[in-house]
Amino acid sequence: MDESTAQGSELTEAMLLAAPEEQYMSAEQIAFFRRRLLAEEQSLLSAVKETAGHLQEAEISSDWNDRASAEEEHTLELRVRDRERKLLRKIRDALKRIEEGNYGWCEETGEPIGIARLLARPTAALCLEAQERREQYKRRFG
Repeated sequence: MDESTAQGSELTEAMLLAAPEEQYMSAEQIAFFRRRLLAEEQSLLSAVKETAGHLQEAEISSDWNDRASAEEEHTLELRVRDRERKLLRKIRDALKRIEEGNYGWCEETGEPIGIARLLARPTAALCLEAQERREQYKRRFG
């Protein structure tokens, strides 16, 4: 194994940020983000199982206060589960983009999304400028 391959398997965020532009979305960088996305997917799947278990264990109480508290907890867990489901879909979409060879490139402009943005949000499909335009449009037109 040569030195660059050894370093590629141990890429850190600092190394990614320091990499020259011509290495953008190199095989090592793609592997780094694939590992990160797969780990996040596994973590979410574990959390989903735990949340589902909590929802099934809910007991019905005759006390109105206990019942109201349980109902609130149930509602919060459903909200969390919905967020987890949406994030899981975004992770799977990002993994699909990796397989298709277009991960790291803005779906709208074709420009690089950027390492810093991908480190902060590995599921990002738009560069910062395109994301800001989309959010402004949503604020204006709903």
